[in-house]
Amino acid sequence: MSVVGKLFKWLIYVSVTIVLIYILWLFCRVFLFDQFVIPTESMSPTLLPGDRVIVDKTIVGARIYSDFDFDLKGGELRSWRLRGLRRMKRNDIVVFNFPHHDGRINFIINNVYAKRCVALPGDTISIEEGYYRNNNHKGVLGVESAQNALHAMTDSMIWRQALYTMPFDGHLPWTIRNMGPLYIPRKGDIIPITAKEACVYRMLLEWETGEKVDFDWNSNTAKINGKEFTSHTFSHNYYFMAGDNVCDSNDSRYWGLVPEEYIVGVVRWLSYSLNKGDGELNKDRVFLSLMDN
Repeated sequence: MSVVGKLFKWLIYVSVTIVLIYILWLFCRVFLFDQFVIPTESMSPTLLPGDRVIVDKTIVGARIYSDFDFDLKGGELRSWRLRGLRRMKRNDIVVFNFPHHDGRINFIINNVYAKRCVALPGDTISIEEGYYRNNNHKGVLGVESAQNALHAMTDSMIWRQALYTMPFDGHLPWTIRNMGPLYIPRKGDIIPITAKEACVYRMLLEWETGEKVDFDWNSNTAKINGKEFTSHTFSHNYYFMAGDNVCDSNDSRYWGLVPEEYIVGVVRWLSYSLNKGDGELNKDRVFLSLMDN
């Protein structure tokens, strides 16, 4: 075989190898694992800015898009999910698409958060003097030392804009120190709708019905497009996501619940970390497991 022929054969071999490696890489990202960078201190001390975390998509099942026409300003998420190895657990660290934009639930590709799941569908979550309480979980949710710090603060010590939480209504003056109880809707749940439920779940109700929701505290009633309604059957599962750094985290306390469809996967490992200041490798944070099982 001539030199030209050998070179041509070698180029074909290299090209095919590159294509196969790319296909394998893409397959892994879609169906198995993906890596994300932690940009803020909201999950401190568990996760730090500069950490690279590996998200396992097989745990709750990989999400497969059925429509790739993504609107960068937000739109409807159209996808389906493969069967997962297990259901989500309380205290799982989760990567998900941030669901709330301009007062409504919509999907923006690559706009992702990493938080800890502290309440599952069917749970009732509360914050009592700075501590998370879940009616279906007896242990600690999140990082207890951070909640100890919040417990030691008075309301006057907290920046006013950070003190009050959703639904930001004077009839429910919830704060990051005392919030709830808040029931986390589960697919198939039928709940009565009064002014309180309409206030708390307004964005969820508007997303599920596609209609405008109003409520009146004086009459304790709710309306959809001007017509009174008294109950709703939820068609989605929802989750309460919280940052471990409870004194400085933009999470479900402020913007509400995460639909199951918006979940990317569960954080399994920290692959490596680069210091935010100088970009140097943090040798103490290389390939650490972030799951108990």
